[in-house]
Amino acid sequence: MADIPTNEPTSARAGDTWKWTRTLADYPAGAWTLKYRFKNATGYFEIVAGTSGTDHLVSVAAATTANYTAGSYTWMAWVEGGSSEKYTVDTGTLTVDPDYRSGTAAYDGRSHARKMLDAIEAWLEARDPAVAEYEIAGRRMKFIPIAELVKLRNRYGFEVRNEEAAAAIAKGEGLGRKIQFRV
Repeated sequence: MADIPTNEPTSARAGDTWKWTRTLADYPAGAWTLKYRFKNATGYFEIVAGTSGTDHLVSVAAATTANYTAGSYTWMAWVEGGSSEKYTVDTGTLTVDPDYRSGTAAYDGRSHARKMLDAIEAWLEARDPAVAEYEIAGRRMKFIPIAELVKLRNRYGFEVRNEEAAAAIAKGEGLGRKIQFRV
């Protein structure tokens, strides 16, 4: 069994069991209740922590998280005690990753940079570079100049390479670059 983290995750998968503990010395569990609200542009969900001694234990069942919509959320944690005391104790962000085990809906997990790079490259490949604009029956269509598209392709290509390098480093993989040194 895995160790239970002592802080909120920055990403978690819908359909998985979520667990973490929080130690709040000024607001011990039993005397205070720890609550979380996660919000984004399309909705929200709330989590109420249980107790583990004087620590707050968050445990959300896989059946519950399966109903959470994938996306980026901001969250706020607060404690409640007595009949009217409430104190904010933390804030942060969480990315809810999709549950691939359920549902048949398509999901495009590419980053914005990857989507833009793919779209620009597809446009460049399908476009006749000799046509910058045209007019039919009084309606005019003017295309973004190829030089501008190439600049955008280079910019998004740079972002994609940085994302790929960061993902490789996070997995403990090499970057495929040679490092030479002299002894």
